[in-house]
Amino acid sequence: MKETVYIDSEFITLGQLLKHVNIISSGGMAKWYLAEHTVLLDNEVENRRGKKIFPGSIVEIPDEGTYFIQDASQSQKAED
Repeated sequence: MKETVYIDSEFITLGQLLKHVNIISSGGMAKWYLAEHTVLLDNEVENRRGKKIFPGSIVEIPDEGTYFIQDASQSQKAED
């Protein structure tokens, strides 16, 4: 599954993203999830829940999906 995730701040942390896309149910699960599962940030393995993810990044989680991070203001410009 491929999904675009729009953020309205400068960045989102990896733990916040996991919760936002309903892979984990609470922020406390992020450390455990990242220790047990492979997560790729721009084709590099990433396991730090506090890693800042900026618009333009791609997060790939095998068996879950690929997430394209975009600035929310870009989504509104596209709609205009």
